Amino acid sequence: MPPGPPADVAKAPTLPVQGYIGDSQQLIAVKARGTYATVTMWNRVKDSWVPALPQTDDARVGSGGIVSVDRRRQGTGTTPAGSFALTEAFGTSAAAGSKLPYHRINADDYWVQDNSSAYYNTLRGRWAGGFKWWLPESNQDGSERLANYSRQYEAAVVIDFNRPSPVRGRGSGIFLHVNGRGATAGCVSVPKANMQQILRWLDPKMHPRILIG
Repeated sequence: MPPGPPADVAKAPTLPVQGYIGDSQQLIAVKARGTYATVTMWNRVKDSWVPALPQTDDARVGSGGIVSVDRRRQGTGTTPAGSFALTEAFGTSAAAGSKLPYHRINADDYWVQDNSSAYYNTLRGRWAGGFKWWLPESNQDGSERLANYSRQYEAAVVIDFNRPSPVRGRGSGIFLHVNGRGATAGCVSVPKANMQQILRWLDPKMHPRILIG
């Protein structure tokens, strides 16, 4: 008997969003509908995907909706579609059981969006230099002062869009974070209770990914 298709191809249809799976054992699926989304969490058990945590229908995506990666541009309020690794986390609160590498942010932490900086699309302290931290966020090279968003960034996971070799102008600072007051600037957000559960659940040993579509 000829071999069947690889497990990630054979079992992917059980997921609400399609995309690259690789060796991931944990997946977050984001099924967008306008600027809203349903977010589901999945564990890989042998060759099957099973729900891992309660889903939420109260998630939000960018005010500009979902776009393909090659069409995504900085400052457009769009959320990139695709499959992305989840490798690190940060927040204004303590790590709260995070297994991912976690950084507790302070008043001097920025997410670099300066297109001329070697640190574009990374977290960097103001005093470390190397980016124009003094520019307002409305400027095309203005970086995001994380402490300004204490509600949304009480807990956040970095979505590895446009990393680690970023294309300038495509955008930086795409996260999974706590809901704010409406649609996001390009991130994916979920209610606080869901975010806390997700942060405790994600395990780097399981090679977690997020599928957005």
